[in-house]
Amino acid sequence: MTDPAATSTTARPTQPGEPTQPTQPGLPGLLGAHHAAYTVPDLDQAVAFFTAVIGGEEVYRAGPVEDQEGDWMARHLGVHPRATAEVAVVRLPDGLELELFEYRAPGQRRVLPANSDWGGHHLALRVADVDAAAGHLRALGVLVLGEPQTIGPGHPVAGTRWVYFLAPWGMQLELYAPPAP
Repeated sequence: MTDPAATSTTARPTQPGEPTQPTQPGLPGLLGAHHAAYTVPDLDQAVAFFTAVIGGEEVYRAGPVEDQEGDWMARHLGVHPRATAEVAVVRLPDGLELELFEYRAPGQRRVLPANSDWGGHHLALRVADVDAAAGHLRALGVLVLGEPQTIGPGHPVAGTRWVYFLAPWGMQLELYAPPAP
């Protein structure tokens, strides 16, 4: 018979009076990722790019999100209390939602981090054919960084094809195709 306490994810004290510790690592109840969020300089431009060029579907827009007298923005979003945001959500074909923010805020930095900077990032889009997708982007005037690459033998994801490209405002994205089975 298995001890129910040994498989429980319920927190329990390690010693009387000590803080509780989870019995299993990780976030209780984690089901997966729902969305990724990005701040963009022009919400209309970003929505147009992710719908017309990438192929997502605009789900909704909201805003302005603001609190011009209190500190809601700072407490809940970690931004300047007088920040204002317009928001749009674009859903990609696999269901991942991109939450796009256009902020106006005192002291706002308007420089994208490089991939190598803290907070640097890129969004990888899984495609069937990296070369065809890169050609499509180039035909639309999107800057594709170099030529598609194939990860060589001996690597855990050998055979994967990939190439980076830039959104019109400079955000880095990647086309990614896993190896054929």
